[in-house]
Amino acid sequence: MPLLGRNPNHTNMKSKNPKSQKAKKKISVDQGWEAINPQAAGIDIGAKEHFACVSAKATPKNVRSFGTFTADLNALADWFKECGVTSVAMEATGLYWIPIFQILEDRGFAVILVNARQTKNVAGRKSDVQDCQWIQRLHTYGLLQGSFRPAEPYCVLRTYLRYRAELVSARRTQCQHMQKALQQMNVQLVQVLSDVTGVSGRAIIQAILEGERDPVKLANGVDRRVRATPVQIQKALGGDYREEHLFVLQQAFSLYDTYEEKINACDEQIVRETATLSDKVDPQLKPLPPRKEGRPAIKDKMQGQDMREVLYRKFGADLTAIEGIGVTTALVILTEVGPNVTSFKTEKHFCS
Repeated sequence: MPLLGRNPNHTNMKSKNPKSQKAKKKISVDQGWEAINPQAAGIDIGAKEHFACVSAKATPKNVRSFGTFTADLNALADWFKECGVTSVAMEATGLYWIPIFQILEDRGFAVILVNARQTKNVAGRKSDVQDCQWIQRLHTYGLLQGSFRPAEPYCVLRTYLRYRAELVSARRTQCQHMQKALQQMNVQLVQVLSDVTGVSGRAIIQAILEGERDPVKLANGVDRRVRATPVQIQKALGGDYREEHLFVLQQAFSLYDTYEEKINACDEQIVRETATLSDKVDPQLKPLPPRKEGRPAIKDKMQGQDMREVLYRKFGADLTAIEGIGVTTALVILTEVGPNVTSFKTEKHFCS
């Protein structure tokens, strides 16, 4: 009887065809290469200590360590000035790079932020070479390319927008807590209202938290534009009100209001900072195209300001005319990419 098993003629060896395997090519650094950035410096970013390296021609002791306090970062910038440094390269390490990047940029240095993969794909590094020395060497030969970062005014606005997104996410979580508490009490508000945090939903929840249990009286707080009939609404409000679920509903309702307040404060800052950005077009000479048909004007408002018109001046084009792009999304594009795409060589660079 033939044995059941693997075919003895079968081999599991990997193909030796070089075309079947993608070989990683590494660039080799040669000492004889021309120095593209002769006054370059490199920094190895750390949580509690930064190591910096300058050209050996600038000072005999060309590698020094500095702390991460502001006074230490200013001392690092002073040392770079003394050594004649004009350009600095550093790797993006967590959030630790941000303070030193900003201080050096304010002091007039050309600072580039590089991806760690760039320094790993270059052959020739010796084991006794520190990270800061390797970064400085590669930057001297012009082998490092800085990651894209918008101009400072757009980075300021970007901070507000990113924080706003976190607030919106936190507010959404509290909405889910409210829906869960109502569902556990079998108050089927979601079946008669499209949004429990709308005008009608908030009025009903507020009445419940104040102690009202009569479905008829609770239904009186519903806006007349709600499609559900009064009878349907009354049936949905006949719940099993329990103390523990009412407590969760109270906490989530209060936190929802708090996040709503913080989002409005954030919106005020966003409107103020957006107004300070430079204009790309004059609406008097090139008027804003008509609003897209069926698009409510309220969707273009932020703190009473028509942001569609403001963004048109900053971009020089109406991005909200693109399907799926509203005011908030256009603001994100403005702060993450900038007012134009000239910094990106191709569409692939832009998508990356």
